[in-house]
Amino acid sequence: MRESGWTPSIVPNDRDHTIYLVLDSYKSGSVWHQTDVDRTDLEAVIMGMLEGRYQNPVRVVGFNTSEKWSEGVSADVAHEVRRRCDLQLRDVPFYLEEFVERHEGRYHDMQLPLPIRLV
Repeated sequence: MRESGWTPSIVPNDRDHTIYLVLDSYKSGSVWHQTDVDRTDLEAVIMGMLEGRYQNPVRVVGFNTSEKWSEGVSADVAHEVRRRCDLQLRDVPFYLEEFVERHEGRYHDMQLPLPIRLV
């Protein structure tokens, strides 16, 4: 008999590793990309981004059901995309520019205060 409030997991338990998924934005809305289980590791997600598999990524999350945790890893992915592009002496691909700038925290519009002196 099941405990009250218990629901079965839809995530397969046959693998004990962290899974990474990408939220991609389209004109019709945002979707979590379906992907083969073997392509859910962090390296595959980063390579997929650099290869153009995601056209307008918004967010990347990682989770590990056996360790019972999940977290947003967009900033880490953005830094790694920038690092790899820098190492290859190339610009960040145009379809990743917004994602990288948003999550890297490098470019923030800010307005400096302008002191006003009354004479």
